[in-house]
Amino acid sequence: MAWAYLVLAGFFEIGWPVGLKLGWTADGARPLWLIFAILCMAISGALLLWAQRVIPMGTAYAVWTGIGAVGAFTVGVLMFGDSASTIRLVSIALIVAGIVGLKLA
Repeated sequence: MAWAYLVLAGFFEIGWPVGLKLGWTADGARPLWLIFAILCMAISGALLLWAQRVIPMGTAYAVWTGIGAVGAFTVGVLMFGDSASTIRLVSIALIVAGIVGLKLA
């Protein structure tokens, strides 16, 4: 169950940078998106706390941030037109490989 908490925490970790990106625009603050970001931070942190009761802290933290990084990268490419250059895709693949390696270790 700890790994399920950790993966879910990683998905909420994706939500807060998206909320921050959408919460502040050239037109000013968009409070609902900022609240969304804060809620994602809190939920993500709570789920990480529960996961770390079973999973070693270093492993849990690396997987949590890895899921957040890969997810934020993917959302950035798909929703915000961020670059998907070959070197960026290879770098993300290395992060995914690290996450898988930590799960298998």
